[in-house]
Amino acid sequence: MASEAVYSHRDPMLKKRDDFEDILEERRNSSDLRYALKCYTPVLYKGLTPCKVSELKQMVLQSDQLGYVITQVSKEKGMTTDEVTGEAAAILEEMAQRLQLSTVRFFAFTLSKVFKTLFRSICVNEEGLQRLQQAIHNHPVVLLPSHRSYMDFLLMSYILYTYDLALPVIAAGMDFMGMKVVGEMLRMSGAFFIRRSFGGDKLYWAVFSEYVKIMLKNGYAPVEFFLEGTRSRTAKSLTPKLGLLNIVMDPFLKGEVFDISLVPVSISYERTLEEALYARELLGVPKPKESTSGLFKARKILSEDYGSIHVYFGQPVSVRSLAESRVNRSQFNLIPRHIPTRPSEEILSFVNDSAYRLVRAQEENMVLKPWVLLAFVLLQKQAAEDKQGTALDELTEQAVWLRDLSRHYGAFLHWPDHIPPSEVVSSSLSLHRGLVRISEGRVQLALEQGGQQVPGETRSAITPEEELLNQAVVILSCVSYRNQALNVFIRPALLASAIHTAASNRKQEIYNGFSFLRNMFSNEFILCPGATVQDFEEACYLLVKTGALQINQQEVLITERGHRTLAFLTSVLDPFLQGYQVVCRFLCEEDCLTEKQFIPAVRKFIIKHLLTGRLRYIEVLSSDLQKNALAALIRLGAVQKIKGGEEQGTLKLNKVMLNSLEDTLGGKLPTQKSVVAHL
Repeated sequence: MASEAVYSHRDPMLKKRDDFEDILEERRNSSDLRYALKCYTPVLYKGLTPCKVSELKQMVLQSDQLGYVITQVSKEKGMTTDEVTGEAAAILEEMAQRLQLSTVRFFAFTLSKVFKTLFRSICVNEEGLQRLQQAIHNHPVVLLPSHRSYMDFLLMSYILYTYDLALPVIAAGMDFMGMKVVGEMLRMSGAFFIRRSFGGDKLYWAVFSEYVKIMLKNGYAPVEFFLEGTRSRTAKSLTPKLGLLNIVMDPFLKGEVFDISLVPVSISYERTLEEALYARELLGVPKPKESTSGLFKARKILSEDYGSIHVYFGQPVSVRSLAESRVNRSQFNLIPRHIPTRPSEEILSFVNDSAYRLVRAQEENMVLKPWVLLAFVLLQKQAAEDKQGTALDELTEQAVWLRDLSRHYGAFLHWPDHIPPSEVVSSSLSLHRGLVRISEGRVQLALEQGGQQVPGETRSAITPEEELLNQAVVILSCVSYRNQALNVFIRPALLASAIHTAASNRKQEIYNGFSFLRNMFSNEFILCPGATVQDFEEACYLLVKTGALQINQQEVLITERGHRTLAFLTSVLDPFLQGYQVVCRFLCEEDCLTEKQFIPAVRKFIIKHLLTGRLRYIEVLSSDLQKNALAALIRLGAVQKIKGGEEQGTLKLNKVMLNSLEDTLGGKLPTQKSVVAHL
């Protein structure tokens, strides 16, 4: 049998965590006006004086690379270079930030008032900020925060202003620019606006990339953008987008700077402002358009309690060290630097691997709150159709068991050990009282509150479908908290599911099952490309370390104490297995379908099956899960997307393969009641 000592060198608990400081504490005890008007003298890259905004624009328009593209575009479109230069200047004008200290001070004052009302604390790791300050002085810096709320970029600038650090210039979507007054104020606090997609617009891409690179190379300010591209509506990390990361790495790869520091930042909310909004979006309710009037209508949230925020500034990652032995930079000497070229396969692979590594760093430094663990337990009880709810003392016992397991798996858990567990649980339930109902000492999800009635309103009878969607709002809101810890459990959960369905305890067979599941769910979770063996070893290590498994060269054996752990872990993956299975079943019953029709049609199919009791998990109504399932089926070749011609966007279905995948996934669904019995 393999001993636990074999794996001990990789113990994630040995990783040191920084202490946190609550920055709101001082704000509650001193003048916000004095804070906003304080002397602000941040350290800059190599002590350079930042150039003016007008000079920055001039440098972009006069750059060799943009000049080359302007010449190319003028030939292609039959326009004069002056006309194309005018277009480039207009793009730059629409895009560029106009950072002004007076606007920053206004936001510092206003956000102090808002944050003190909304949050109990905003906790920041000061050691991380000291590392960041050193990095800003030595190299161009790129800040990469996680993205779970509109609040993220305001929060980042607020923290950097508080600690006298250089304010970042922030990539923001064009939709914010449409907000009257607020859009311009965001521009004056450092936001630069970019289109969501450029298509084949060479000129736009050239202006955008030169603008970002010149700001970075000249030390104008740290550049900040979200690796995930957009806010995660599910609180799971999204597959990283590579466009901006390619751009910011380019100056190093071409030898224009010695190094670039990439700083992953993890922002963890105890309660998310957009909680119900995200749930409704996932159910097909269109996202409200960003508008100033909408911002003022949202003032009612100021009467709510959103708990605490933890912001962890991770270790700066050197692009030079990432590229060492991975990238041959001499290839960039073969072509003049000003001529734009498509990145080679080697570069694309390097940037992709780096992006996954950075997102994983964000995940590992997310601070999990007790409610995240309670959400696991309550969702499992709900899926088991436990009508009675869970006794408070039983819920506490299960949460403490999960707390200990998650800590063994390396979770960054904020559970106050000096307070009795029953009080920690009660406090969490109180903060999230909109999602739970406590009656006669028993707790369950408040499904009847999914469509809360306005006082004085008379409600007509609602249909079973409306009732189901109302319940789904509560379920998906709760799921968004459970999802925050999925990265902690996902590798052991894949192994547990592989063990559950394997015909024998042979290690090779279990590895094959693990590899299949990992491949199937690589659109769903952050699983680094090409790291199947490492992930399998990590999962084995964690389950051996916690005494759930014994492993030798040939076999994987479950210990007596391991049954509870494996039952919990298989239940973690169950909703995703059922979601992908039902998408396969739906596609098997379709003949002709376009990509645009897919989500509304599969939602209708799932609602019908939920109402007849053939599906257990309401969360499979999430459009995010449905899109990920379709992406996986396209990647695996079970579905083909037709490009071009009259049938563009039509999905060509391989029914034999879809049936086979449905059967394979269906074989991996243990009964939920047996899971709850083990818990």
